[in-house]
Amino acid sequence: MANDANTSSQKPSVTEVKAYLIGLQQAICKRLEALDGKAEFKADTWERAEGGGGESRVLTGGKVFEQAGVNFSHVAGAAMPASATAHRPELAGRSFEAMGVSLVIHPNNPYIPTTHANVRFFIAEKEGADPVWWFGGGFDLTPYYPFEEDVVSWHQSAFDLCKPFGDEVYPKYKKWCDDYFFLPHRGETRGVGGLFFDDLNEHGFEKSFEFMRAVGNGFIEAYQPIVERNKELDYQDEQRQFQLYRRGRYVEFNLVYDRGTLFGLQTGGRTESILMSMPPLVRWEYGFTPEEGSEEAELYERYLKPQDWLGLEAS
Repeated sequence: MANDANTSSQKPSVTEVKAYLIGLQQAICKRLEALDGKAEFKADTWERAEGGGGESRVLTGGKVFEQAGVNFSHVAGAAMPASATAHRPELAGRSFEAMGVSLVIHPNNPYIPTTHANVRFFIAEKEGADPVWWFGGGFDLTPYYPFEEDVVSWHQSAFDLCKPFGDEVYPKYKKWCDDYFFLPHRGETRGVGGLFFDDLNEHGFEKSFEFMRAVGNGFIEAYQPIVERNKELDYQDEQRQFQLYRRGRYVEFNLVYDRGTLFGLQTGGRTESILMSMPPLVRWEYGFTPEEGSEEAELYERYLKPQDWLGLEAS
């Protein structure tokens, strides 16, 4: 399933994509509330002066989730920012619409991984020309105290949802995720990866939309079992402090490297919604080095480097 950001002759349905995304936001929030068993999402609807708006849903102070944000946005504009047209000259002079669901979940328990997911659709149009459009998205996992069972099941879920679209899809988008969620200044991945794709349109609107839905629907199916396995595990303040320290990597990546954050801020997006991915509590520590042979050291030595979690390369 190749990806190419050139135009496609099959006309995309903005209305159909938007309806799916709104339903996805509702479905994920419902599942997360049931998992938490205490807190509920509060909805915050907003409008954007330049065009469009969205609804941010945030859960705080839960039994399982310290904070979870699930955001739907649909923004529009008369022109793309200069940073976008410099890399994509075919977008110059076009109006645009961008819509998506983006979420980040920060659990209380350090043995439950933080996770991020998003699915999105972009279309740019001008009179007398075919639209330029594509889908993007993915999901990734950021554990603090990883269990190999969780990492393997996460990647198995990603593999299974990709399989109907071709044998090359999972390896390609898994590698893209490993490469994208990498902190060069730390020399480590943000977590254990998952899937990342962008500029997807080559197989036409219906097939591309089908894959985006598979990723959107597959996220909660991959994450829920991990939460259920780990939510009752005991932890001490030592594990909590390490979790807060490692959350700093999340902040560093999102503010320095994440393209979605940059696009949202450059296009006049709603700052509160863009930055809802930030953890509610975080800390930095100068010169931290994990103790040799500790659980914390295992994270660095075993998990924060790209690898073949499913043994596909050996088969």
